[in-house]
Amino acid sequence: MFNLLVTQSLKNRLFVLAAAFILVAYGSFVLPRLPVDVFPDLNRPTVVLMTEAPGLAPQEVEQLITYPIETAMNGMPGATRVRSVSGVGLSIVYIEFGWDTEIFRARQQVAERLTVVQARLPTGIQPQMGPISSIMGEIMLIAITGPDGKSAMDLREVADFVIRPQLLTIPGIAQVIPIGGEVRQYRIAPNIQMMNELEVTPQQIEQAVRQFGVNTGGGFVDQHAREYLIRNIGLTNRLDDLRNLTVATRNNQNIVLRQVADVDFGARPKRGDAGFMAKAAVIIGVQKQPSADTVAVTKMIEAQLAEIQKTLPAGVKADQVQFRQATFIETSIKNVKTVLLEAAAVVAVILILFLLNVRATLISLTAIPISILITVLVFKYFGLSINTMTLGGLAIAIGELVDDAVVDVENILRRLKENTEKSNPLPALQVIALASQEVRSGIVYATAIIILVFVPLFALSGIEGRLFTPLGIAYIVSILASLLTSITVTPVLAYYFLRNAKPHEEKDTFVVRRLKAANRRLLGWVFQRPKTVFTSVIAGVLMAGVGAVLLPRAFLPPFNEGTILVGLQYNPGISLAESNRLGQIAEQLVLAVPEVKSVGRRTGRAELDEHAEGVHNSEIDIDLARSQRRKEEVYADIRRRLEVLPVAVAIGQPIAHRLDHMLSGVRAQLALKIYGEDLDTLRTLAALMRTRLQSVPGLVDLQVEKQVLIPQLKITPDYERASLYGITPAALTEALEGLSNGRDLSQIVEGNRRFDVVMRISDLNRSTTGLEDLLVSTPKGFVPLRNIARIDEGDGPNQILRENGQRRIVVSANGDGVRDMAAIVADIRRVVADTQLPRGYVTSLEGTFKAQEEATLLIGLLSLVSLGLIFMVLYQRYESAVLAGIILANIPLALIGSVLALWLAGQSLSVASMIGFITLAGITARNGILKISHYINLVLFEGEKFGRDLVVRGSLERLTPVLMTALAAGLALIPLLSGAGEPGREILHPVAVTIFGGLVSATLIDTFLTPLMFLKFGEKPLNRIVDSRRAQQQIKPQDGGSMAEAF
Repeated sequence: MFNLLVTQSLKNRLFVLAAAFILVAYGSFVLPRLPVDVFPDLNRPTVVLMTEAPGLAPQEVEQLITYPIETAMNGMPGATRVRSVSGVGLSIVYIEFGWDTEIFRARQQVAERLTVVQARLPTGIQPQMGPISSIMGEIMLIAITGPDGKSAMDLREVADFVIRPQLLTIPGIAQVIPIGGEVRQYRIAPNIQMMNELEVTPQQIEQAVRQFGVNTGGGFVDQHAREYLIRNIGLTNRLDDLRNLTVATRNNQNIVLRQVADVDFGARPKRGDAGFMAKAAVIIGVQKQPSADTVAVTKMIEAQLAEIQKTLPAGVKADQVQFRQATFIETSIKNVKTVLLEAAAVVAVILILFLLNVRATLISLTAIPISILITVLVFKYFGLSINTMTLGGLAIAIGELVDDAVVDVENILRRLKENTEKSNPLPALQVIALASQEVRSGIVYATAIIILVFVPLFALSGIEGRLFTPLGIAYIVSILASLLTSITVTPVLAYYFLRNAKPHEEKDTFVVRRLKAANRRLLGWVFQRPKTVFTSVIAGVLMAGVGAVLLPRAFLPPFNEGTILVGLQYNPGISLAESNRLGQIAEQLVLAVPEVKSVGRRTGRAELDEHAEGVHNSEIDIDLARSQRRKEEVYADIRRRLEVLPVAVAIGQPIAHRLDHMLSGVRAQLALKIYGEDLDTLRTLAALMRTRLQSVPGLVDLQVEKQVLIPQLKITPDYERASLYGITPAALTEALEGLSNGRDLSQIVEGNRRFDVVMRISDLNRSTTGLEDLLVSTPKGFVPLRNIARIDEGDGPNQILRENGQRRIVVSANGDGVRDMAAIVADIRRVVADTQLPRGYVTSLEGTFKAQEEATLLIGLLSLVSLGLIFMVLYQRYESAVLAGIILANIPLALIGSVLALWLAGQSLSVASMIGFITLAGITARNGILKISHYINLVLFEGEKFGRDLVVRGSLERLTPVLMTALAAGLALIPLLSGAGEPGREILHPVAVTIFGGLVSATLIDTFLTPLMFLKFGEKPLNRIVDSRRAQQQIKPQDGGSMAEAF
């Protein structure tokens, strides 16, 4: 089939060139329109259920809300893990599904089960399903600040009612979450003393205020031959109107609201605050939808903010971007694009050095743009984005994209020169066709092997599969496109530009002649010492295997996002005001670090946030400037400055933290989870584990999840005394909920702004003493609360976390980036194994290392399957296990250079470096195929006999294409070898190091090992092939010595 393509392409030359031009033009049109992101789609299907239960303590939230929801969600088809957080007045349940689950189907299943569980929840409690958002979280953090004197309420209203609605209209935005400032309310604070004197009950106030400021409809009426709508206008936003509202009548005297309550604007109780550059601010977090183009969405946001800024009051700034994920993406993509251009330049230099023919070089180089643009069209068809992994696949393959064309062009050029020296030269078209067909079979099989070695990559599950599968797709599609180009376009271009090869031209360049002379001498030396060579090579492979085992382990190379996320955790029980004050001090300390450009802080939880962070928790986003100091030195400087605060510090990067959170549910590289029922026992075990783990070298940011006791005021009704006053305990607790926690009675609308009307006693009356003296309405009049209830100061948990039906607590930590993560994990497991746990309590160690272990095992097992498939393909081609074995022997040779390169570069054995090993297997097998096939062709078609002369001639004639393809593939990686810490290159650097080192060792050793092995073991298989071919020729004679059946 492939030979038919070659001949038909040469017959229809103009059609081939026109088709290639159309593909290039269409690919160039599509390329700038593909979505751009930092990584492929890494979103694990997760449904988040948020349930607000204002005023409830964590114990009640867990019992009344979280547990029923959790029970209903467990056992759902496709669900792999159910996590929950029960906090103060808040329940959040995370239902995680398998990677292959359709998110919309998962949400439908959750919605169906929610309808069943709704009846078991307390009255008025309504779980809400969070929007479908990206794992990458906020793509932007925008700080809103105002001039001195600008109230926090005004700033928050700008965020809630001006900026947020307009940003939500932008396509691709999933959620916009403001935090900080103050949310305005119409606050009614009952004066219990006056209510007692005037005999006004809380229920009367509620009834009077309910529906205050609301318009109603009156239908319509026909009059004066026209139709009039009737509107009942009750809407007002004047405080005096509310203050003068009649709530009761006594002795024909109206009692208005201002007589029994204080009415004014107040701030809604909040669980979070924010700051920017050590000053109070409102921070808006913008989350994108999973499939949205981050860069395009960011540009639309920036354009919208610029328009909004023009309409804001003087001094209010809404265009201060604290975090911009698109910057990291743009830098990464720019770096990888630069790598592509630099690699193409390196390939061009190599081809010119070897071919010393500009036309032949240009013909070979055409394979690069055509292959890349065909790959772009495949991306568009399958909905893939331009990201560091897809571009990385192209960057790794770029040196190989010219391989097929180089082999083809080099053979065509050699055959054309030989043809011109004949007395009766053949037509150039026929020579080009025969020369292309001569090498075509080997190229096709080499490409098939490259595809087979990537089988393990496509079997990877989890985040590593989502991360590296697009790299494999880009690599394989581009290689297949280069094969198609070499079969069709390359012969046609060779006909137009190389058919007039001059006979007096030197066959080889100076560089090639010197290399061939050196190779001839090396082969002569090796043929005389086979045992020494075999022993040395086997020893080298064994040493490399041992070295690979001893390499440090890592899941993925560390990113360099240019932004730091610092997590601060104070002791739970701290007030929001105090946590906010300490957060501002932390901002000031961090701003003193030379590399810090800007600082934004979020303390506690925003109203719409899917993370149940307590007020003791702060996150500081730091934008860094480039400097001479290493990233680890900057981290250490920040840690040192924050040591003066009573806070636990954890430092990471935004995207890396979110990947950690997706894998283990904890924003840290390592999470030791302890499961059990009793919270006190869990806290004790966690503290014990933390103490023991402090002895593990390489662990930093070691801390226990803040599930601790916080102060509580416990009001317990006295059943007997309550009965004497005629009030039931249920009615008492309900009345206390309305007075102390507050109750939304109405809503006032001002244009598109809505403000709640809330009744709640003052903070003074909500203290221990104030509650004891609080007068409670009973059927026998108002009585002090202390007469019918007991008020105690105690403590209780700040939050309760559950996972898969059990309570759990986490001891989290990060690696220091110096010690091997595998060694750290081994030490942690040893410590855990040596710790005796009470009956019913178990531990689980999770984190990125677990994904790395699973990926390593899977890649190892599937690599054996892949090698078996490769052996079958080679056996089907050569009908000889010996020849297939000789070719496969090239693969271990690559291990020598790869392991040595990783050691020298200080790289860990990560999933990225293992992808490099996979890639190497295909590249190195290609060299063996080219040589073995040429040996066979020389015997079949040029009358050579088996022996040293055959092996030497075949090796020297294949030296140029083998070295050119190896050098093109290897040296094209040089741009990735440098700048290991640059954004976009950091994850591809280990791949490049592995491939480069392996190519060096495999190519050098292959120059003598494959010829030596063929000379020692190849005679019998060669004779069988020759006999088989001659038998076929007797049955079906070849037509004019056609090379159609060439190896």
